[in-house]
Amino acid sequence: MAEHTSSSITIEAAPADVMAVIADFARYPDWTGEVKEAEVLATDAQGRAEQVRLVMDAGAIKDDQVLGYTWTGENEVSWTLVKSQMLRSLDGSYILKAAGSGATEVTYLLTVDVKIPMLGMIKRKAEKVIIDRALAGLKKRVESGAA
Repeated sequence: MAEHTSSSITIEAAPADVMAVIADFARYPDWTGEVKEAEVLATDAQGRAEQVRLVMDAGAIKDDQVLGYTWTGENEVSWTLVKSQMLRSLDGSYILKAAGSGATEVTYLLTVDVKIPMLGMIKRKAEKVIIDRALAGLKKRVESGAA
């Protein structure tokens, strides 16, 4: 089983408000930093994204990828890699839990495997940077009320 990296953050908003920002892929370029383009390719019966194409630019790593999304209830979404130029695999999820006083604890789990050789320690550090930036961006976006 591949090792994953995870981190959590508390956002001062209800879980539904946080998930609304997570599910709004068209706005990812506004707050994620690394995502330069996002296009929903397929949706499920509830209108939630099932496949999304993302154009990423994280400095040394640039990629055009397609991710498949699975929605579990109202408070969890996970994704897996469908197609990529740079990655062998990418699995992640956001898990939301009500944290009292209208706040939400958001946990982000991520496992990445690149096609180029990379030491495990360096890969986990890169995963941690991706997660921390995404959580900080999500918190700022949700708390600013820009959803």
